[in-house]
Order: sequence, then structure tokens, then C-alpha cells
Amino acid sequence: MYRKVDPTPNPPSNFDLPFEGQLSEDNRWVIMAKLIPWSEFEAEYAKNFTVSTGAPAKSFRMALGALIIKERLGTSDAETIEQIRENPYLQYFLGMKAYSSQAPFDSSMFVHFRQRIGVNLVNKINEKMVKEQTEVPGEVVKKKSSEISEPNNQGKLILDATCAPADIKYPTDLGLLNQAREHTEKIIDALHTQIQSPVKKKPITYRNTARKEYLTVAKNRKPSRKVRRKGIKKQLQYIKKNLAHIDEMGKLQLLSKSHYKMLLVITEVYRQQLSMYEKKEQSIENRIVSLTQPHIRPIVRVKAGKSVEFGAKLSASCRNGYVFLDRISWDNFNESLDLKTQVEEFKRFTGCYPESIHVDRIYRTQSNRAWCQEIGIRMSGVPLGRPPKNISKSKKKQALSDERIRNSICQKIWRR
Repeated sequence: MYRKVDPTPNPPSNFDLPFEGQLSEDNRWVIMAKLIPWSEFEAEYAKNFTVSTGAPAKSFRMALGALIIKERLGTSDAETIEQIRENPYLQYFLGMKAYSSQAPFDSSMFVHFRQRIGVNLVNKINEKMVKEQTEVPGEVVKKKSSEISEPNNQGKLILDATCAPADIKYPTDLGLLNQAREHTEKIIDALHTQIQSPVKKKPITYRNTARKEYLTVAKNRKPSRKVRRKGIKKQLQYIKKNLAHIDEMGKLQLLSKSHYKMLLVITEVYRQQLSMYEKKEQSIENRIVSLTQPHIRPIVRVKAGKSVEFGAKLSASCRNGYVFLDRISWDNFNESLDLKTQVEEFKRFTGCYPESIHVDRIYRTQSNRAWCQEIGIRMSGVPLGRPPKNISKSKKKQALSDERIRNSICQKIWRR
């Protein structure tokens, strides 16, 4: 159930503090609370709640405010709750009326907050804040329909993509199979304990032997391809035996949700690794690289020192100094296909097309160049084809200036 509350920030002087005193107007959290349009998106957030009964849900201001605090402080869910419990400024930012030493909600609520406040809603909030900050106060002069014409291209649009690294151990085929084998052994132990049948003996898993064989290869600093394949084959055989034991034991309904989910993931990992082993391949579609986070995919990146990253891929745009997240996906994608959509979003936001687009080489395809030229947008970078022998100083200066402008978005999104 969602109970509507007034999310409008009250003056800091009305916030009750123990031992008297007042909050400072110059504090960063007080200033930020005035900038965010809490009340305008309260109704959209309330659409997540269709049931009219039950305990009242946390307000939109508390949900969004908690996520902002977590990202600004760079803390974990549990640590963010402790920071809120100890800091009256953070409690004021969440819309609380008075200081309380009790936690406003459990740290597990962050999972629900992230599900309810998606990328689209965050972009709407960002656009609203940017428009309020960039609008020039004054009278609006209405023009006749005959005088209205298409505005000239104005402003700069910077596009780039990056990867938000996930907190996982660097995956290897052998290490992933060893983890899968260990989890199958835990599942067998859990099933045997739940069944409690004196007639049926516990299946033999050879876990000690399998562990020694894994360490023999893992401790080798530079194992040969033959040694590595032999180690992978042995781990595959152990997993196959353990999965057969689990199938024979049956009664999977006795497993906990975490064990049952892990069993499904291990089954798919075994299928993928067996397919790659038999076909002698190094890649497969929708490859799982983490048992606890099976949604993570390897993202191939042309970066120095990091050819492959593991996490969500982001496509961002910088419109007149403000960065917006346009696309996020756990699967790899070609960011150059988003250029036209991002340019149209720029026009919707500002009312005109950009004067220039500053992008790296992957965006400079023939179709994108032709489309930009058709609507009068200059794209950064050298033209396609053989480079001319003599390049004028003005063009060199322009190319250098474009590259400096493009680097600004790299600093902003990579810093985050």
C-alpha cells in the first residue's frame, strides 16, 4: 500500500534536533533537497503500488533520497543505513520531520527501491532539474505561426559508451567449474540431510581428490593448453557425476530457493563449458562468468590493459555540459546504432539539433556521417578514405579542439 505524503522540503529551521539547535542552510544536503523536484514524480512512483491494503510503503523522497545518498557516499547498503541513522542532515534529505536514532528502514529495502526507480524515471528527474537550472526567467514572447521557423542547429552533443565493472573475481573456465563442483557437493549434502533416510547412503563425490586435481593446475603459473584442458575435463566429469546423484536423489522441492537457483545456473554452466570443450572454442552465446551473478556478461572493450570487462554496458550523452544515461544493458551492443536516437533526444530536450557531434571512431560510420550531413550536423574526426597529403592548420586545430571536447565526457562517466 502506498500512502501519499507531502514530499516538499520543509525549512531546515523546522527540523527538530535533540539538545535544540538548527540545521545549516549552507549544507550540501539541504541545498540538494531544494533542487530535486520531489512532488512532481510522487504520482508516477505511486503507480508501482496497486494494493490498497497492508503496511504503508516508503515515500518517493525517501526511496530516491536513499539511493542518492548511497551513490554519493559510495557505501554499501548496510553502511548507508548507519550513515543515515547517525546524520541529521541525511534524515532531513529523506524528508523526515525530526532526528531519530532508529534506522528509517532495513538495508534490504534498497533492492525494492532500485526496482521501482528505473532508468527512465531517473532521466525524467534529471531533465526536469536541468531545465529548471538552465531556464532564463523572463517573459515569453509569442510569435505568429507565419514567423515560426525551424531553429538553427545549436550546442554540442558528446556521445560515448563505457562499462560499469561488476564486483566479481576474474573468471576462468577451470575456476568457474571448480566453484560449480563445490556447490553441487553442498546441494548433495543439503538433500541428504533433508531426506534423512537410513537406507540410502550419501553419494560419493570424491571432493578431496577433485580439489587436489584443481589446485595442481591452478597453482601452476603458466599451465600449457594441454594441461588446462585436462583439468577442465576432470572437473566436468565430477560435475556430471554430482548432477546425476542429485537427479537420483530427487525431492528437489526440499531445497532452499538459493540452492535451487544455484542448481539451475550450474546446469547451464556445465552445458556451456562442455560445448566449448568438445568444440575447442573459447566463446559461446550468453556465456555465464559468475555463479552468483549469472546475468553478467563479458563486454569486449578496446582499452589499454583491459580488452574484456565484466559488468553492465552504458551508453551516455553529454548535452550542453549535462550527462544523461541513454541505455544500459548487461549484453554487449554496438553503441553507434544509438546515435540517431540520441540526436533526436537532444532535439526533444533543447528544441533544435546540435551544431556538432563529438564521438570516437566507432560512431563514424558511413550511414551516421550521411545522416548527420543531411540535417546539417558536423561530426568530429577525420573524413573517411585516404587522408590528404596536405592538411591545413585550421583543420588540424579544429580536430584537436574536437578531441578535447570529446574527452570531457570520458572524464565525467569514467569518474562515476
